[in-house]
Amino acid sequence: MQSKLLSRRDIDFMLYEWLDVESLTKRGRFQDHNRETFDAAIDTAAQLAADLFAPHNKKSDSQEPHAVPGAHCLNVHMISDVKVALDAYSAAGLMASGQDYERGGMQLPCVVEKTLACYFTAANVSTTAYTFLTTSNAGTLLKCGTPEQVRRFADPMFAGRYFGTMCLSEPQAGSSLSDITTRAEPDPVDGVDGGRQYRLSGNKMWITGGEHELSDNIVHLVLAKIPGPDGKLIPGVKGISLFIVPKFLVNDDGSPGERNDVVLAGLNHKMGNRGATNCLLNFGEGKFKPMGKGGAVGYLVGTAHQGLANMFHMMNDARICVGLGAAVLGYTGYLHALDYARNRPQGRHPAQKDPAQPQLTIIEHTDVRRMLLAQKAYVEGALGLVLYCSRLVDEQRTADTPEAREHAGRLLDFLTPVTKSWPSQWCVEANSLAIQVHGGYGYTREYNVEQFYRDNRLNAIHEGTHGIHGLDLLGRKVATQDGALFKAFGAELRRTVRKVRGGVGAPGAVDAASAQLSAAAASDIAAELLAHAAALDTAWQRVEQVTQSLYAVGDMNKTLANASAYLEAVGHVVLAWIWLQQALLAARALPGAGAPDADFYRGKLQACRFFYRWELPKVAQQLELLASVDTTTLDMRDAWF
Repeated sequence: MQSKLLSRRDIDFMLYEWLDVESLTKRGRFQDHNRETFDAAIDTAAQLAADLFAPHNKKSDSQEPHAVPGAHCLNVHMISDVKVALDAYSAAGLMASGQDYERGGMQLPCVVEKTLACYFTAANVSTTAYTFLTTSNAGTLLKCGTPEQVRRFADPMFAGRYFGTMCLSEPQAGSSLSDITTRAEPDPVDGVDGGRQYRLSGNKMWITGGEHELSDNIVHLVLAKIPGPDGKLIPGVKGISLFIVPKFLVNDDGSPGERNDVVLAGLNHKMGNRGATNCLLNFGEGKFKPMGKGGAVGYLVGTAHQGLANMFHMMNDARICVGLGAAVLGYTGYLHALDYARNRPQGRHPAQKDPAQPQLTIIEHTDVRRMLLAQKAYVEGALGLVLYCSRLVDEQRTADTPEAREHAGRLLDFLTPVTKSWPSQWCVEANSLAIQVHGGYGYTREYNVEQFYRDNRLNAIHEGTHGIHGLDLLGRKVATQDGALFKAFGAELRRTVRKVRGGVGAPGAVDAASAQLSAAAASDIAAELLAHAAALDTAWQRVEQVTQSLYAVGDMNKTLANASAYLEAVGHVVLAWIWLQQALLAARALPGAGAPDADFYRGKLQACRFFYRWELPKVAQQLELLASVDTTTLDMRDAWF
């Protein structure tokens, strides 16, 4: 029976036919691997996700964690299935799957590592949250921490003995990190990286995985401010530093020691992701006195006052993970809806009213096909974007030349806000359509699709809201390095357009790739791809023009007033580009394909057609609005609501 988590055929297409992951095995870091080892890892992940993660997805949603009084502070009670699944995940070495052999890792490419994560997230996003936070935390320490910090904290996380969190937001500050007030007072002692020890006090809000008993320790990465000589906190983000604050101090031999003064103040109860603890944490409130003194013991990571820059290593990885989660929650919802539509008999065609005739399965109804095709276009495009960005990570780390590594880094920086935000908007829409396909059953708890929607709705807020990423894209990414990131993406988009048009040289020239397309594919497919390429090129030219006009305004309040619309417009162009790449490969492969591959490739071509006919045209209206520098929302006043 076909899995309803993900389509393995689609995974294979993206990894091996499109992203050419096998070519990575020619590089030194991945030379021990081949397609067989990659497939074995994916098979293991798919089986483990199906056997241990998916079965308790609904159970952890209905029996969510709750706080219980302990001897000195609140503890958390949760169903035992979560620990069983996570212990098996760690025992399989998956927490360190992308790490060096010396760290107990498998040295898998990032794109394969993220593919494994897709299966677990599709099966149970709440339980999987503990894993991606832990690996992102440990990865940040590898980049920014001292060797001693890596030994004490990162290595146990990669082994699955410790779990990690990220502690940014505070109740009074929300997304405005410049307004955090958690303090870090110097407490220099001999011992762990002498001179790096501090005592923290304050509160952190919305901390996923902030308290539990799933691991031997919890390693919190905490943003806090070191007071100046006058005892006052430095205003703004310049005063922020990054600290390791473990739940338990760590002895020299690596064993957990004395309890630190970081405690659970309460749990937040969200509409989705209910199986993951989401916490309000108090630091240094006096429940415990580590080493006989007040305040939570913390260790400075990197340089003082560079905390936000250091934390961005974790935040950017987490943003890709959020986009991944949104994509696969939409994807599994689509597969559930597809299965339901193929098996649910109801109604007849409009031209066939005879009640004596048997009912059709609802996939035979045009509007149901519309909803399924929209879901397919959203979720396969979104998953493609996530895996493409993961492949860029591998290029950034291991490409043969510094120029190639730099180019990959620029593309990744530009695409990160889109990769987080586009799936978080449009794969939720896919989940909404999955509910609609199920009809009245869709919003009942007996079916899974209502939970997928609730779980996925959180991703538009996780790791920065939609609006924040719009500001990031238009206000920073477009302009940084004199537009180098923006230009790098434009160059990649036009390279794809040239492949379809058939020339790297003069207009109208036909290269071998285009000749193969023209000879192999039916003329109508070739003509349609050429039309898609023209539409994509036109859309990007308009994005370039509008971007220039927005920056020519000279008033950043007006330039950024409609940044969310800019993010959505650019996001749709990016996804159209992703779809054109997939469609080009499908067109080339189709003539020699037998069943069922031929159907698979035709499905790709049809989804691409849908995106270009139904979705890409939406961009024109958004760009016209942006070009007009509309100030309707900027001019609105509180009293007028």
